[in-house]
Amino acid sequence: MPELPEVETVCRGLAGVLEGRRLARVIVRRKDLRIPFPPRFAESLTGRRVEKIRRRAKYMLLDLDDGQVLIVHLGMSGRMVLDSSGTPPAKHDHVIFTTDQGAEIRFNDPRRFGLMALAPREGLEHHKLFRHLGPDPLTPEFTAAALSAALKGRKTSIKVALLDQRIVVGVGNI
Repeated sequence: MPELPEVETVCRGLAGVLEGRRLARVIVRRKDLRIPFPPRFAESLTGRRVEKIRRRAKYMLLDLDDGQVLIVHLGMSGRMVLDSSGTPPAKHDHVIFTTDQGAEIRFNDPRRFGLMALAPREGLEHHKLFRHLGPDPLTPEFTAAALSAALKGRKTSIKVALLDQRIVVGVGNI
């Protein structure tokens, strides 16, 4: 499963291609991944400008110009592939984003454990995917004192505690 560093790397790589660009075309090639796509998913995204790409835990967040956020989780095997070859989509290219500059980003996920959802940017921290998450280890809020307080009184191994996304997000088994 992609962990925080891999997701951060994907976000940074996509930023140069997507930030400030409009999604001229969005093609959804199946009805669901781990969860169903929101109703009118492709239509909701088509024409939107990506203002910023950021990360929360193991989720990529694409802030859109209409106040919505495209939430993307890569799951176990998902990848965002920049394709400029013009080749037909592969079997597991489930969502295809084309920007106003012609860049094509394909969400490829053979195991379909990834997900995509839309949510309002306002109050995103209360969304069911995020409300239980602890601090991000790359933020100023994550300090030795905060970690010590979160671990206080726990009777579990340090590995199990660090894998608990309520304690600290993004840490995985790798």
